[in-house]
Amino acid sequence: MEIREARHGDWDQIWPFLRDIVADGETYAYPDDLTAERAEAMWTPAQPGTSVVAVDDAEVLGTAIIGPNRPGRGSHVATASFMVSPSSRGRGVGRLLGEYALQWAGAARFRAMQFNAVVDTNTAAIALWELLGFETIGTVPQAFDSRTRGLVGLRVMYRRL
Repeated sequence: MEIREARHGDWDQIWPFLRDIVADGETYAYPDDLTAERAEAMWTPAQPGTSVVAVDDAEVLGTAIIGPNRPGRGSHVATASFMVSPSSRGRGVGRLLGEYALQWAGAARFRAMQFNAVVDTNTAAIALWELLGFETIGTVPQAFDSRTRGLVGLRVMYRRL
């Protein structure tokens, strides 16, 4: 398995699992009517950000976008978003993408990384981010409308680089 920058041709493999994860309604606050075109634009950040994929041979197992959390005076803090194909879960794809994001942000001279919206019921993601050194610095109560659990909190997680 390797991590590399995403290429336009990767989108045909990314879109099906991204679409399904969004439709699941448990981890991302994207609109239910998200189109492939709009999703691709969202998942293709402008410089200095980047979009990467975890691949095994030619198969895309997961993807991440990494870049500044805020423009201007907030641009020294990075953020990232991650999606792993459900068929690839349990193989260390998320961890590899998370480690890559941290290394990329450090090399790009960001001073920290912040996740703005980790769904409180996404215990696997929370455990992974804590393993990688993130801490929850706050939770916005009932800020996410989970399809199965109703209103749940959104965590802000942070780690210095």
